[in-house]
Amino acid sequence: MAFNPGFTCPTPEDENDLWFVISNGKLMVKMDRNGYSIPRKKDMEEVMDQLSHVQFLGTLDGTPCHVAAFPDENAFLEGLMFSSIRRLFGIMENHVTLAAGCAAQLIRWHQTHTYCGSCGSVMEDKQEERAKICPNCKTVYFPRLSPAVIVAVVKEGKILLARSGRFPGNMFSVLAGFVEIGETLEACVEREVFEETGIKVKNITYFNSQPWPFPDSLMLGFIADYAGGEICVDAHEIAEAKWFSANNLPDIPGGISIARHLIDEFVNQQKPGLKTGDSQ
Repeated sequence: MAFNPGFTCPTPEDENDLWFVISNGKLMVKMDRNGYSIPRKKDMEEVMDQLSHVQFLGTLDGTPCHVAAFPDENAFLEGLMFSSIRRLFGIMENHVTLAAGCAAQLIRWHQTHTYCGSCGSVMEDKQEERAKICPNCKTVYFPRLSPAVIVAVVKEGKILLARSGRFPGNMFSVLAGFVEIGETLEACVEREVFEETGIKVKNITYFNSQPWPFPDSLMLGFIADYAGGEICVDAHEIAEAKWFSANNLPDIPGGISIARHLIDEFVNQQKPGLKTGDSQ
């Protein structure tokens, strides 16, 4: 199964279409004896008239999906509830949470772009593409993306992992940071790693990318080699950083994240056949 973003619904709206309904960043889910699922239109008759910012989202395994905002996450809705999307990681399938993240990002963009930033007029949806246009000054606004790098730094069979005070428990992860204006991705990798840990890197290579809608990031993954320096953490960004071998990893992020994919790649390169689940 796969999620394919889209702007125009390929078929007439149907009662079996999936609806990704967002309230205060949380996702509406249907509850039954089989667990959580995304509600269909036929499950939501009582709330359809309360929805706003309705848009076509894309298709999930060929099924049309729609996104909308709901005014009150605490409202009582029989058989339905709102949940943090992060909480659903590992509970719902990855392609479903990917679609949910896209839905949350779209709703946040709609709600934060009600007015034109140039002249203050009320914005309108552009009909030809996913964008907003000002009816007064004709300025066009597209959904916002904030590029960020995330990097696995490797030194003599060890990976550099850091722990932020925001992380749950004693979890460590690879380093990450937002790209600044006028900065290349490679320069951002060098700067972020050095600012956060005092480590210099070389041989920066692209790995993979991942949409990360918390709130609107596009994560661009890299692998880099250690080039020099001793660990000296920036206490404002991270609490501690250490080098870890493949068979002695700390608590690490879950499988849906590109951070975990980078760590898994490191483990596979060090010890083919050793999985991260075997190393903890």
